[in-house]
Amino acid sequence: MANPQKIALGSDHAGYKTKELIKSVLDEMSIPYEDFGTHTTDSCDYPDYAHAVGSAVAKNDDQLGILVCGSGIGVCIAANKVKGIRAALVFNEEMAELSKQHNDANVLCLGERTTDAKAIPGIVKAWLKTDFEGGRHQRRVDKIEV
Repeated sequence: MANPQKIALGSDHAGYKTKELIKSVLDEMSIPYEDFGTHTTDSCDYPDYAHAVGSAVAKNDDQLGILVCGSGIGVCIAANKVKGIRAALVFNEEMAELSKQHNDANVLCLGERTTDAKAIPGIVKAWLKTDFEGGRHQRRVDKIEV
């Protein structure tokens, strides 16, 4: 699914600036999104936004999610607790492509403090433009859901 119907976005305070950057990338690509928050840099709890984005994605097969926190680790762990979510913490374009090609990742997780801001647009674009390869990878993805 290289052209999702809509992107569910979320971040905590430590990922707010990157989430705003991602919005501009999505606008440039003419991809609609829903921002589940946070909407400020005031301290907040990343699981709240990871669960909201994960739940939205799990309910809609045509929707993908993007989450950001300081390291990307917290939102990735929290999102993966939602049944049907395959969230991947990504640091470069190759990882973005592989997370979709081989793992059918439906939530991209990024770290504002751990990823160069200049790399974010390329990572997001690579992830959104890449399709799941299926085949032998489908068998493996099926084994993730237990």
